Amino acid sequence: MKVAISPYAASDLGGVRSLILGIQRGEFGFAITWEDQPDLHDIAGWYRAGKGEFWVARDEAGQAVGTIGLRDIGGGAGALRKMFVAQEWRGAKRAVALSLVETLLGHARAHGFATILLGTTEAFRAAHRFYEKRGFRRVEGAALPPAFPRMSGDTRFYRLDLR
Repeated sequence: MKVAISPYAASDLGGVRSLILGIQRGEFGFAITWEDQPDLHDIAGWYRAGKGEFWVARDEAGQAVGTIGLRDIGGGAGALRKMFVAQEWRGAKRAVALSLVETLLGHARAHGFATILLGTTEAFRAAHRFYEKRGFRRVEGAALPPAFPRMSGDTRFYRLDLR
């Protein structure tokens, strides 16, 4: 089975919400709610401001199986946010995560971004390895620009220079 990745549409909201909350709460046990994530209440307005975008990976039935967002934070920098892939779609064989990141990086390069920053939690160990394999380097939170959108659970930060 293949996935199709395309920009978010309003009809994706229910699937995106179920996917993200299912992973955050169900899989990792985070005490986070929909209300705690205002970026998801207005995906088009929050992620598409400036040169940003939000993508959804859908299976053949049209169900959301992955997400990734790029928030334009100014100064040639973008924040990678909300990268989630359904458990059954993870791994090198399916390559959904890789396809999502490549989509984001292609967009970022085409729109003149110089740097991509991201925040994650210590719990997402597989994500740490994934980002590091793609050239992201760990940075201290204090090194992030003030415009970087920190989420309450962010404890580990990464940077990728595109130029």
